[in-house]
Amino acid sequence: MRNLPSLPEAHMNPFLLRTLLSSALLLAATSATANQCPAPPVCPVCPVCPSADPTPVPAAKPLQAGAWSELPGWSSDRHAEVWPALLRSCSVLGRRAGWGEVCDAANELGQSPSNRRVRNFLEKHFTPWRAVNPDSSREGMVTGYYEPVITGSRTPSAQHRWPVHAPPADMISVDLAGQQPDLRHMRLRGRLVGNRLVPYWTRGEIAAMGEAFPARVLFWASDAIDLFFLQVQGSGQMELDDGSRVRIGYADQNGHPYASIGRWLVERGELELDKASMQGIRQWAQDNPQRLNELLHANPSYVFFRELPPNNDGPVGALGVPLTAGRSIASDPRFIPLGAPVFLDTTHPLSDRPLQRVMMAQDTGSAIRGAVRADFYWGTGREAGEQAGRMRQQGRMWVLLPKGMQPEQ
Repeated sequence: MRNLPSLPEAHMNPFLLRTLLSSALLLAATSATANQCPAPPVCPVCPVCPSADPTPVPAAKPLQAGAWSELPGWSSDRHAEVWPALLRSCSVLGRRAGWGEVCDAANELGQSPSNRRVRNFLEKHFTPWRAVNPDSSREGMVTGYYEPVITGSRTPSAQHRWPVHAPPADMISVDLAGQQPDLRHMRLRGRLVGNRLVPYWTRGEIAAMGEAFPARVLFWASDAIDLFFLQVQGSGQMELDDGSRVRIGYADQNGHPYASIGRWLVERGELELDKASMQGIRQWAQDNPQRLNELLHANPSYVFFRELPPNNDGPVGALGVPLTAGRSIASDPRFIPLGAPVFLDTTHPLSDRPLQRVMMAQDTGSAIRGAVRADFYWGTGREAGEQAGRMRQQGRMWVLLPKGMQPEQ
């Protein structure tokens, strides 16, 4: 869910980009020294420079060495259910340093080993590392997502009038890691106005441009809220007029941060907090059609799609492999290595019933930030959407890394 080749560098202004990056680094350096107390030549009021703020406590390391005995419910998990997802991760990770040996051993174990053999394999080849917040706390938010199925058409009509766009021709996307290693996992998106790089259009601005917006329309959706939730999920299926389905996946994003329309409704007193679910938002939109654009444009983020080859598996996640319902999560790759097994300790939606199992970190998302943060993939269709829309639980996480591998932190 969530990859697209960038535009040719010939369309960029290298001098401008270097200037932007230099200015950003200079601003950071200036901010870092702004609170330092200089030694003035004369201090008539106080002979001693006032003391600075207390030395801040260093942030806790995001991954800390753990033990198998810490994992609640580890022995009762149906470990064999994660095996197909693990093999899919190995199809990518097996070529990377530190993963080759363990992935070779996994392939030798075959396609359908027993629960006992999978558990023994994990305990033999992996070491658990507990995920920790900067303040040393260990609980974080676990939400849910799914693959929606919405109706649409390849041609516009009175019934199908909401465009599903491919990436626009005028958007520049720059991977900042190529300019500064400290900026890895960050990307700059914008458009050129003369020789200036400016932010790309917001959701509201894109809608206002209509047919003048410089992006190909892949499909036309029949419902604006369905399309909005498709963008939030990042991938889905489109059911066409003839009953056939096509899968579409994340291609790029306009560079603006995601803003929750549920929170927007709560802050304005339109919904109670416990009603700000996907179902509650949909009902509010049906009751207030004249305010639909106001609601949608509260989120400036806009996702662009690509049509994917047909397959009988799940949607393709950021790792480049199909997701597995109930065994794949989206996490933050700055802390959780993409493709790694993760043991998740949380509860089922709207309950205190334990949900404790091995997952595979095979996806990412713009709203998934932090070491102890996960988005649980429930599967395809309405029932999965019901579960995902209600899930907002607290949870703990342990990353399973090959023995001898140290986390990057």
